[in-house]
Amino acid sequence: MTGPAVAAAPRLALYLDLIRWDRPAGWLLLLWPTLSALWIAADGFPGWHLLTVFVAGTVIMRSAGCCVNDVADRAFDRHVKRTAQRPVTSGRVSVREALTLGAALGLVAFALVLTTNPPTVWLSLAGLAVTLLYPFAKRVTPMPQVVLGVAFSFGIPMAFAAALGAQDWALQAVPDAVPPHAWWLLLGNIFWVLAYDTEYAMVDRDDDVKLGLKTSAILFGRFDVAAVMLCYALFIASMVAIGLWQRQGPYYYAGLAVAGAIALSHYRLIRTRSREGCFKAFLHNNWVGAAVFAGIALDNPALAYVNQGFPR
Repeated sequence: MTGPAVAAAPRLALYLDLIRWDRPAGWLLLLWPTLSALWIAADGFPGWHLLTVFVAGTVIMRSAGCCVNDVADRAFDRHVKRTAQRPVTSGRVSVREALTLGAALGLVAFALVLTTNPPTVWLSLAGLAVTLLYPFAKRVTPMPQVVLGVAFSFGIPMAFAAALGAQDWALQAVPDAVPPHAWWLLLGNIFWVLAYDTEYAMVDRDDDVKLGLKTSAILFGRFDVAAVMLCYALFIASMVAIGLWQRQGPYYYAGLAVAGAIALSHYRLIRTRSREGCFKAFLHNNWVGAAVFAGIALDNPALAYVNQGFPR
């Protein structure tokens, strides 16, 4: 490579670092509950169009969120060892570059949503508003993880709206497109986000205290480990209740059992409150979400359409 290609390569590497391309934990934690909701809403495989929209949209929106978050937190991140070398914080990527990239990614994600239906579009705008508010929540609320929980769970009602909503703008409002159990799924998922993001906040607690930031790890204090385990329990219990409500089968509960066992194992990792243990527990949550989704997908006989090569 010579000329412009050589010059562009370092910028591309910085942009990929900015959107955490090599750290998929963030978008996987967003993706699993969204896919679970999509499979429940569609009563099985949702079709390649919706699957593509929600997988691509999740990855792209998480990337856009990283751009906004890093700009908002740049004054704090330089004082935290784990985040001091992020591209915006270190000055290698300008604020303008980061916001431009974030806006471009957001427009691509919105273009994907426009291929669904009106209720999903309206919900995406509400989800965007919550996403933009989250980076500033830690300055004003003692538990910003709840705001993150709403942001990370908004794919659930969007999935239901996309699978069940009408196409005509004049025919259907958002509440009519999203059934009650979708909102209960969202509420239960917030408990899961609260659990894993408290583990994440425990990693940086000492730095956050010095900076005067607010997190659930600081709020819970010496009860942090108990609070994390309680949130996991509430998440699993809510999923069991929804399964009973929706008459799910044995694979569904098997998936929840595996997820619950993984969550229970986190006690061993976080009880000493070491940075390494808490961060490892946080990363393990990808397997919690994967187990729940696997149970939902396997429990639905409509998955046979995919296995047989006849997606509906």
